[in-house]
Amino acid sequence: MKKPDAIPLDGVKTYRLGERKSKVKIADFGSAWNAGGTFNHWLDSLPKILAGHDFREVVERIALAVSDDKLVILAMGAHPIKVGLNPVLVDLLERGIISGLAMNGAGIIHDVELAIAGHTSEDVDSQLAQGKFGMAEETGYFLNEAIKEGAKEGYGLGQAVGKMLVREAFPNNRLSILARSYEMEKPVTVHVAVGTDTIHFHPKADGAAIGKTSHRDFRIFAHLVSNLEEGVFINLGSAVILPEVFLKALTVSRNLYKRPFKIVTANFDMISHYRPTTNVVNRPTGNGGVGYNFVGHHEIMIPLLAWGIRAMMTDAGKNEQKKELK
Repeated sequence: MKKPDAIPLDGVKTYRLGERKSKVKIADFGSAWNAGGTFNHWLDSLPKILAGHDFREVVERIALAVSDDKLVILAMGAHPIKVGLNPVLVDLLERGIISGLAMNGAGIIHDVELAIAGHTSEDVDSQLAQGKFGMAEETGYFLNEAIKEGAKEGYGLGQAVGKMLVREAFPNNRLSILARSYEMEKPVTVHVAVGTDTIHFHPKADGAAIGKTSHRDFRIFAHLVSNLEEGVFINLGSAVILPEVFLKALTVSRNLYKRPFKIVTANFDMISHYRPTTNVVNRPTGNGGVGYNFVGHHEIMIPLLAWGIRAMMTDAGKNEQKKELK
């Protein structure tokens, strides 16, 4: 049998390694841990490659926005509450780092249960089998009463719940995002999809009140977004609702006021989803902004982000780097 033809290699043209542009350089490598270092030392030790580069840069951009009195808006699903992040998020609100916060309907359920009872997140599998999932009396009663009262008074849903939490003075209000935001007069908006939350099948539920207060919150949120020029929008763990709400608020703002365009967006979630990537990271930043996407556990990523921002804001040595980001 005749041997098959093989391509000759003796004529292959090569070039010197030093002439080539490379993506990875020793100068961008991370560094090993040293005892006694600060959190900024840890940030500086990250590789200046991929997420290591992006994480340090988004920390710097948030710190810069805060120092320049620009808005930082956090939109979140309920999972960050369920993994114990309320103390971290409340601290960011109290320090003026977060200017406003948006959450879905599930977020108010877990936040309120923590305030009332100090625990939340039932075993859905066992409760569902018994027809008891979401049937906690105090949760449904309190939230629906707050929503109905808020609708009568012209409040948004978030403000209505925060107000009643403060009025009732529950034992764990200090860890409630809604209660502390109300006390600090920080806007917290709640964006509800009717039928997705357990309080919607409580006997006290009032669909008109839910719709009225949540729609007002959309308008409040859109007003915040309209003032987001040179600010930062963070989506934390919401795969559908809040990325969609953000995109609609953004288009209303651009329709009415021709802004904002120069914005920073960052998405944090445990897996990559279509809507956050498209509606938070890519589309809103296509005309002058910049977007980041981070994949990792909330209970690790968000404390690191919060500590990084605080460290950056107290480190005068970062001023030159902040100027470069402008």
